[in-house]
Amino acid sequence: MSGAVCRVRVGVEGRVQGVNFRSFTSEHARRLGLKGYVKNLPDGSVEAVIEGDPGGVESLVEVLRKGPPAAHVTGLRVEEEKPTGEFLDFKIRR
Repeated sequence: MSGAVCRVRVGVEGRVQGVNFRSFTSEHARRLGLKGYVKNLPDGSVEAVIEGDPGGVESLVEVLRKGPPAAHVTGLRVEEEKPTGEFLDFKIRR
């Protein structure tokens, strides 16, 4: 199906803040041509909203299961959402 777009909201738990997780996520998302954002949450987890080609989204989710070398991912929650087309690129949010 050409032109299909999907969107997921991913919650990543573990040692994921202070280990370049957001930069790691953004770099991979941009390489895959995905849009959305990644940000740290007050509870110590990281949230990413990813929109784009279903294969690319799936690839990024698999990358996030491990994270960058200094990270230790202990949990990953993936929720499908309706695509909105609101993003122009992939950003790191503060």
